Amino acid sequence: MKILQTIPEFGSLSGGTSTCTYDLISTMNCAGYHVDLLTLQSKNPGDRLMGQGENWIKVFPNDAITPYKYSQNIQNALLKGAYDLYHTNGLWLYCNHETCLVARKKKKPYLITPHGMLYPDAVKRSYWKKWPLLQLFFHTDIANADCFHATCRQEMEHIRNFGYAGPIAIIPNPTVSPDFLDEIAQQKAAIMSQKRVNRFGFLGRLHPVKKIENLLYAIAALPDKHDCELVIMGKGDPDYEQFLRNEVTRLRLMNVTFRGFVFGRKKYEELVQLSGLFVPSDFENFGMIVTEALSVGTPVMASLGTPWEDLNIYKCGWWVDRDPDNIAHVMEQIMYMPTEQLLEMGFRGRHLVMEKFAASQVARQMYELYEWLGANASKPKFVYE
Repeated sequence: MKILQTIPEFGSLSGGTSTCTYDLISTMNCAGYHVDLLTLQSKNPGDRLMGQGENWIKVFPNDAITPYKYSQNIQNALLKGAYDLYHTNGLWLYCNHETCLVARKKKKPYLITPHGMLYPDAVKRSYWKKWPLLQLFFHTDIANADCFHATCRQEMEHIRNFGYAGPIAIIPNPTVSPDFLDEIAQQKAAIMSQKRVNRFGFLGRLHPVKKIENLLYAIAALPDKHDCELVIMGKGDPDYEQFLRNEVTRLRLMNVTFRGFVFGRKKYEELVQLSGLFVPSDFENFGMIVTEALSVGTPVMASLGTPWEDLNIYKCGWWVDRDPDNIAHVMEQIMYMPTEQLLEMGFRGRHLVMEKFAASQVARQMYELYEWLGANASKPKFVYE
């Protein structure tokens, strides 16, 4: 079975959507499940294409125009290609619509992974742009999809509420364990047993929906705010980053560091140094960074806008409201928690990742879904109709 995934952008600066797409398809190809990916080169000279030039990445010159990112290259490639199943990542852009349209023209099944784009808050953002696209294309694309892929039950509910009545598969994003992960994770006990540094962190795209300022307000409210550090890792909206820097100055915080974009081994080395990772987003579809932090034994606080109740269930973090007072309370718990207890939380987090989110397991589930959609297998148990 020949399978094509599509994604409008596949640069390392595109955030978690590109990362989890790369991790999934890379793992699938390594396991012998052949999947191609169609995308455009980035127009940002400071960006770089995900991956190492793998032959399954079919990248074309970026001729996208208009905010909708119409691309003749995408259209030509889709029309010329011969695949048995089409799978698009995201919504609202030409690449997504054309994938659905071409699949229907070729009478082939197609699957949509919205990556959180049908969460109510996400739909509301710039709705004036999305409304005409819904009327022209996307109501049809969504209604006629052979299946949707959600990364959690919460996302499935939002897809249903949007009006989709067909099958929905719940498959989490994969967590790839790099070769050096165990080596880095083993450093956790040594780091924590040395002179204790209460280092909190954020890692991700800098954007207003991430509510990173709540971390600043939480630290400013701590009685012992000079006994902890905050490390902000990531790039994104320049205006928002400047706002955060201005707030650091206004609040007279001397212990906040902006690290910029980190990736590869450096990312995990930063994560293992943290006493806790904080994800205070308004909403988050899955949050790859949560599993990455847990995989090196770092507990995580995630807001109720994320689908991370497992943090409470497995006792490896905190799933709480993102209000600064709540965040400050979690920070205080970490600061005064015995080192051994914090390490135990980290151990449970690693176990959770290995049990539920290992990339090999996720890749196998996705191929089971493809096989079912191609009428070559029975319906998997993670598909809901």
